Amino acid sequence: MRGDQKATVPLGLVSLDDEEAVKRILATSVFGLWEVIDTLTRLRPSRRERYRVAIFGSARAEPGTLVYDEVKRVAAAFAEMGCDIVTGGGPGLMQAANEGAATSGASVQSMGIRVDLPFEQEINPYVYQSFEHRNFFSRLHHFVIASDAFVVVPGGIGTVLETLMIWQLLQVRHVENVPLIMVGKMWSGLVEWARGSMLDPRLNLASPKDLDIPRCLDTADEAIALVRELHGKWLKEHPAPRV
Repeated sequence: MRGDQKATVPLGLVSLDDEEAVKRILATSVFGLWEVIDTLTRLRPSRRERYRVAIFGSARAEPGTLVYDEVKRVAAAFAEMGCDIVTGGGPGLMQAANEGAATSGASVQSMGIRVDLPFEQEINPYVYQSFEHRNFFSRLHHFVIASDAFVVVPGGIGTVLETLMIWQLLQVRHVENVPLIMVGKMWSGLVEWARGSMLDPRLNLASPKDLDIPRCLDTADEAIALVRELHGKWLKEHPAPRV
């Protein structure tokens, strides 16, 4: 059965011996659940209490390394502005971001949105609020509905997956007005590769404006300055309710 086809549910009671009828009921039930989930995730709070910055990065970076300390510094700066920090909740640069927020002294939340993996440690100790997912698909969707900006720091295949998913959602406008900020030369290299490969006049695979979606920065200080600017605009557009 193709993914765009709905199974016909047999009427009346169905015996478990009727394998095909059971498959159709299961398929229809699953599709129905996805429709319910999709409908519910359209709901948004009228106003978020604080601006939320999701930070994607490697689980492999060790505390005490330059990149760990820089991500910790960046997250602390975001927290001091009044931004909540959202990560994957694991070790490495995710921990660095949560640690930066947690040790900043600011009254913000440091969140972790985890996925169940057989080889990764438990949620890092600096997460204030945690969420668990069994698969990457629901986890990525949670990131989308929980975040006002995405900051990508050095990372591996998992970070690339997260980044390209957000990029694609912005491209097709399933997500709008949410900045995708890439920090570091590895990401500007990725965008330049995409620009050279996908905008080849012999086989045009993307629109030039699609390649302008990510905002590539070289340094942590540039990321802090940009988020400060974005946060300031958000505060003007979302004034606190009068008491």
